[in-house]
Amino acid sequence: MPAADGQIAAFLNVAAETLDTIDRVLDDLDDTTVNAAPPVPGVNTVFALVTHVGGALGYWGGSLMAGEDIPRERSTEFRATGTVAEARAIVARLRTDVPRWAAVAATGIRNPGATGTTRRNAATATPEWVLTHMLRELAQHTGHMEICRDVVARRAD
Repeated sequence: MPAADGQIAAFLNVAAETLDTIDRVLDDLDDTTVNAAPPVPGVNTVFALVTHVGGALGYWGGSLMAGEDIPRERSTEFRATGTVAEARAIVARLRTDVPRWAAVAATGIRNPGATGTTRRNAATATPEWVLTHMLRELAQHTGHMEICRDVVARRAD
């Protein structure tokens, strides 16, 4: 069953607010701190997290739901490095792409066989589930970015 217009609108509103938060995180970082990880094993950098969010939303919204061919190497997302400007470019692309992908939720899933996730239930996901999962990924990793920023920006002072 396709997602309802109200759910899509709510999703887009919260997604835009969360992307605004990522932009504010990036405001506090430079090209060194965006690539700095807190001194805790397994914690990612803000740049890697932005890259992962771009990959995750690209897979779920673009490849799976909208049927676009968006290549993804999930395992490399967490090792990605780059500049604040490159991170901002990922966020800007998401601001353009996410509404287009979400609009497809009103008609259903276009490519249930898309590859690019470790989840086994992707092929049976509903549009409602995909939108909710995209929002979860976006919000969860934005929180990680905020914590990482708080630690690495303070460490750099």
